[in-house]
Amino acid sequence: MDLPLNPPVKPMLAKPVAEIPPGQLYEPKWDGFRSIIFRDGDEVEIGSRNEKPMTRYFPEVVRAVLENFPERAVIDGEIIVADTGRNTLDFEALQQRIHPAASRVTLLSEQTPAGFVAFDLLALGDEDLTVRPFAERRAKLEECLASAKPPVYVTPATDDLETARRWFAEFEGAGLDGLIAKAKDLGYEPDKRVMTKIKHKRTADCVVAGYRLHKSGDDRIGSLLLGLYDDRDVLVSVGVIGSFPMKVREELFVELQPLVTELEGHPWNWAAHMSGERTPRKNEVSRWNAGKDLSFTPLRPERVVEVRYDYMEGERFRHTAQFERWRPDRQPRSCTYDQLERPVRFNLADVLTSR
Repeated sequence: MDLPLNPPVKPMLAKPVAEIPPGQLYEPKWDGFRSIIFRDGDEVEIGSRNEKPMTRYFPEVVRAVLENFPERAVIDGEIIVADTGRNTLDFEALQQRIHPAASRVTLLSEQTPAGFVAFDLLALGDEDLTVRPFAERRAKLEECLASAKPPVYVTPATDDLETARRWFAEFEGAGLDGLIAKAKDLGYEPDKRVMTKIKHKRTADCVVAGYRLHKSGDDRIGSLLLGLYDDRDVLVSVGVIGSFPMKVREELFVELQPLVTELEGHPWNWAAHMSGERTPRKNEVSRWNAGKDLSFTPLRPERVVEVRYDYMEGERFRHTAQFERWRPDRQPRSCTYDQLERPVRFNLADVLTSR
């Protein structure tokens, strides 16, 4: 492979801001695997944020690149699994695509095929475009992928602030993760947080129904397990909070000991696990680290905590939630899914096919 930019290249990053900044170019924030893809004739390499190649895991993306990319190009974007039947991006299915067995990779490429959403052009032919302003790179990207067909897409972009605000409100209903804002004169700066990202932030009152110990010792809390009651009055495992100072971890361990209980009679006991309810024990062995112990200590579901979260993926928080405050004024049974803000529904196919 002999391109103006050869792998590995670290992607340009974004820093979070609270409000949509004016006077920039705005794009949807896709929820997938960030990837810089290199094509030189018949050679294709799919890079990742940690610079490790992902080419072998996505043979269908390699084929799509050969069919749709220019002969020699380096393009930054996102690998996604778009479940148009459920009208959402399926990050869980995307995670499962990283598998060591070649036969499994082939099977998943057929069952849950991935696509690529392009949003920046770093090189074309013999020309390194990273020093060019983003507005120019964006125009060249649209030109060189003008005839691209699914599963290769060019992300929508706008310089209209009101349109960006509407996208921020609407696109979440299709499983997108907020907005990215880029200055029009921005050069491409690998591994630097020079773009901005705006994400949805919400709060929910959750039941604390268990904990896991911290890796540094058995006298401090690693994470608290959160639950919400569904319309059957079943406490469903929805995620965790785990970002605490070490002193607070030790204090929490002491505070929670009076609530420690047995699994028998607990909402997340083995019987519930075997009958198919969503419990923390369903994921007792991590797919990413087979040796990691994810078992938990059950607590009587009596304490309520308010947490910050960005959005839901199915029944669970998509990312680790953040501690906001304890809610001694709330009854655990009042912590239901009804309190959650539901995003406006929006057709994912419309996002993918608009520019």
